[in-house]
Amino acid sequence: MSTNRLEAFSDGVLAVAITLLVLNITVPVTRRHDLAYGLAHSWPHYAAYATSFITIGIIWINHHAMVGRLREVDHTILFWNLLLLLSVGILPFATSLIAAFLGRGQGQHLAAAIYSGSLLIMSLMFSALNRHILLVRPDLMRSKLSEGQRRKIFKRALLGIVPYVIATALALVSAYATLAICAAVAAYYALPRASSSDLDPPSH
Repeated sequence: MSTNRLEAFSDGVLAVAITLLVLNITVPVTRRHDLAYGLAHSWPHYAAYATSFITIGIIWINHHAMVGRLREVDHTILFWNLLLLLSVGILPFATSLIAAFLGRGQGQHLAAAIYSGSLLIMSLMFSALNRHILLVRPDLMRSKLSEGQRRKIFKRALLGIVPYVIATALALVSAYATLAICAAVAAYYALPRASSSDLDPPSH
């Protein structure tokens, strides 16, 4: 199969997921009609939205670079790509969850764990897809890269998984720390140098 259908389908799923994120942001309702207070009180929704939007955007950038390396795809690539899209599709729900429960005494730790855990799963799926392309089926690539180059790209991509593991573990201690780590990862890989197509960042 050519890469055109794979990329078109993936772009569609990513576009829907990133659009659904905005549905979590609603006009605040306050008893005293204090709009400023209502907007300030809703900051978890804005923070979670920005983090997830940037993260999905980075996934799209690096997915494009990854698929651009391919001449054609095999069944395993299609399978791992579906699992990656499955994990991305969960992000709007996970984003809504942490935005709604952050700051609450009960449920915020679980919500944070689900959010960072969803990003961790997404990272693992991207890495599995990347590994298959770079190390298992390099013959499907459009241009030849040495084994050393391919392993370097893959190893550097794996480093992005570590912050999500830490964020998920910290969810039991501080939901705020979890969201901060996820936001920091998104901000870092949004930098031009960090999000270079040569690196295929974390799971992104």
